[in-house]
Amino acid sequence: MPDSQGPHRDPRRNPAWHAAQQWQQRARQGRSQGNSLLGSLKMLLAWLLFGTLMMVAMVFGLIFMLLGWALMPLLRHRMKKRMEQMRADRAEDVDGGFRHRRETHYREPHAGSSHEQQVLEGDYEVKKNKEQKR
Repeated sequence: MPDSQGPHRDPRRNPAWHAAQQWQQRARQGRSQGNSLLGSLKMLLAWLLFGTLMMVAMVFGLIFMLLGWALMPLLRHRMKKRMEQMRADRAEDVDGGFRHRRETHYREPHAGSSHEQQVLEGDYEVKKNKEQKR
């Protein structure tokens, strides 16, 4: 007689094997009785419900997309105002000294001089060498 705990254990004594056999029997019975009118009606109702939910989801998606497109100009206007405020604050910083030296700022050229360029973290001038001046 084989060991009851070994790999060659009799599958008919295994509770999982019994459960699997019962599932198979139920599945076979369900297939033979699956042609009933009630089963077909349930399937039709499930597909109608699924289709209805898909249409509702598409309508909600379309509404949210159109709402987003409609609100885009308002958001753009708000961002434009915020950028103008930041530029005004930066202009005050340039005139009154730097408040935040550690932060990286993009600075626009001053209106008075033409040799200044837009630079990062301060103003730099390009000086020509003696050889380049000739």
